[in-house]
Amino acid sequence: MQTYPIPMVPGPVKVYPEVLAAYQMNYGSADFEPEFLELYNRTEANLQKIMATKNRIAIQTGEGMLVLWGALKSCLHPKDRVLSLATGIFGYGIGDMARAVGAEVETIGFGYDETFYDWDRIEAAIARYQPVMITAVHCETPSGTLNPMEKLGELKRKYNVPLLYVDAVSSIAGAPVLTDEWGIDLCLGGSQKVLSVPPDMSFLSISDAAWKIIEQVDYPGYDALKPFRTCQETSYFPYTPNWHGVAALHISTELILKEGLTNCFARHEQAAKLCRDRLAKTGLEIFPKPGAISSPTVTAVKVPDSISWQELDSRFRSHGLVTAGSYGPLADGVFRLGHMGSQADLELVNRAMDVIAEVITTL
Repeated sequence: MQTYPIPMVPGPVKVYPEVLAAYQMNYGSADFEPEFLELYNRTEANLQKIMATKNRIAIQTGEGMLVLWGALKSCLHPKDRVLSLATGIFGYGIGDMARAVGAEVETIGFGYDETFYDWDRIEAAIARYQPVMITAVHCETPSGTLNPMEKLGELKRKYNVPLLYVDAVSSIAGAPVLTDEWGIDLCLGGSQKVLSVPPDMSFLSISDAAWKIIEQVDYPGYDALKPFRTCQETSYFPYTPNWHGVAALHISTELILKEGLTNCFARHEQAAKLCRDRLAKTGLEIFPKPGAISSPTVTAVKVPDSISWQELDSRFRSHGLVTAGSYGPLADGVFRLGHMGSQADLELVNRAMDVIAEVITTL
C-alpha cells in the first residue's frame, strides 16, 4: 500500500503539505549560496528552542540512525567505558553499537515493558564502573515507553560522567526534552517522527564538553561531528548539504513553534489518552506494565491471543488502517500506533479506533 488512508505508523509519519512544498523548489547549490547558510542558522535556532538547549546543533543528511552512530564514533576512544541503560530494542542496541566501535560496555537492563525505576542500582553501577559515557533512550518506540531522564542527569553530574548520550528521536517536540536542564551532552533527533518530515534528516545538540572530546577523538567519517563545529563560521560543510531537507525541517519547526510547545505537548497527551481509552473499551491491553510510563507519541498494544499479528494487520489494512508491528522479542506479540506529529490528531485517532473496534468485535 503506497499511501495509507488512515496512517498510524510511528514513523515515518504523514508529512504536512507545507513541508512537502519544500521539496518542490528547485534550489541552487547549498555550497555556494548565502541563503542556505541563513536557513540552516534559523533552523538550528528553532531546534534549540524545541530541545531547550543553548548548545550548538549539527544538522546532517541522513535518517536518524546516522546521528546515533556518528555521535558514538565521534566521541569514543577504543576501550572507553560506556554504561548503557536499556529498556528496549534501541537501548540494548545502542550498547551493541558502542561495542562495535571498540568501547567496553556494561548494560543495566530492564524489561521491555518497563521504564527506569531502580535508581539505587543505576547509581551503584555509575559509581563502580566510572563510565566515560552513559547512553539512554528517552522514547523507546518499539515498546511505547518514555524513560525519565531528570534523575539520570543528576547522577551524571554527581559522578562527573563526561558524556550523557540520549536518543530522543521519537520524543522531541512530542514531549518535553530539557536538554540542558537534564545535562544531556548529545541529544539525538530525527526528522520523520514528531517533526513530520521525510526520513532524510537527522540532528543532535552537542555540549561544550562533547566538543572537546570530539576534537580529541578526531573521527573522520561521513557521519563525523567534528566538521560541524566550524562549518557555519567558514561556510564550509563536510559534504554538499541537503537544502530541500533543511528547508523542510525549518518549515516543520516553524509550525511547532507557531502552535507553541505547551500546546503541542498537550495535543500529543490528548491523542495518547484518547487512543488508550478507546483501546481499553475494546478489551485490548497496552504493552507497558502498570507503573511504567507510556509515551505520548506512540502506544504499544498486545496482539490478542486469538489472532496472529499478520492476520490482524491484514484486517486493519482491509479497512485502510495501517499500524506497525514491533521488533526483536516483541515481534508478532505487539503492534503500535503512532500518534505523533501530524498524526497526533483526534479525528484521525478516532477513525483508527473505529476500525480497531470493528475488527476486534469480529474475533
